[in-house]
Amino acid sequence: MDNTLAGKVAVVTGATRGCGRAIAVELGRLGATVYVTGRTTRESASPMGRAETIEETAELVDAAGGHGVAVRCDFSSVSDVDALRARIGGRVHVLVDDVWGGDRFIEWDVPYWEADLDKALAMVRGAVDTHLIALHRLLPLVVSEPGGLVIEVTDGDNDDYVGPTIGYHVAKSSIRAIGRGLGVELAKFGATGMAVTPGFLRSEAMLDIFGVTEGNWRDAVGKTAPLDFAVSETPAYVGRGVAALATDPEVSRFAGRTLASWTLMHTYGFTDVDGTRPDFGRWLTEVRGAGIDPADADAARFR
Repeated sequence: MDNTLAGKVAVVTGATRGCGRAIAVELGRLGATVYVTGRTTRESASPMGRAETIEETAELVDAAGGHGVAVRCDFSSVSDVDALRARIGGRVHVLVDDVWGGDRFIEWDVPYWEADLDKALAMVRGAVDTHLIALHRLLPLVVSEPGGLVIEVTDGDNDDYVGPTIGYHVAKSSIRAIGRGLGVELAKFGATGMAVTPGFLRSEAMLDIFGVTEGNWRDAVGKTAPLDFAVSETPAYVGRGVAALATDPEVSRFAGRTLASWTLMHTYGFTDVDGTRPDFGRWLTEVRGAGIDPADADAARFR
């Protein structure tokens, strides 16, 4: 274990599963104390209806070599976040803002004007309001001393519209906008703000949707999952990218930017857990963007 972050405090919002869980574990692997926050505990489930809990994530942080502290927090509640801040009680060196929970509001293949307005608004509020509340209450702990790092987690490294709905696009592009704003505002206090995005993510939920596990995920490609899934990545991939950013003494050069997992891979040279280097950005450009049928593309070239 590399103890680069020993003695450092990190907070990861939305750390129950997916990117948030993986980021928390990778920060723990470097020796950090990680406040693992989210809504699902062993005693109380969130509306997401998933089995993963913040306690499990904290235990994974411990097993990786860090110190996981599970704190239930609903980031739509200012009082919950105030209680989290009081629990932390001191400086935060790394804040990763990964709250989402909007999947259940997505309506696929439905024109926006025919979609459920309440679902669209709930998606945006759940994605944007929660991030703004978390930042308002927790940033004082980051900027109390120079050198802090704040990372917003989004989907996509540019504002091109790719769907699946206008509400989803507004939610995710808003997070990139927050990252740009943080890049400017935090620099005044000697801190760095930015955003990151994974590629096609093999999250726990995505594997369940496609009816596979991490052990046999390739069986879904072109069957229950689109051919693009051949260039998918585990949540640990972007987690390793965030860990690399957190230990980079020159991380301020990325202030305000949104960096993809594949960009971070090229910058820092890490691999996914299976030793591959998925490059979903190249796939989007050289296959999808070039109008090539994914069935005719050699997916292995992009891993």
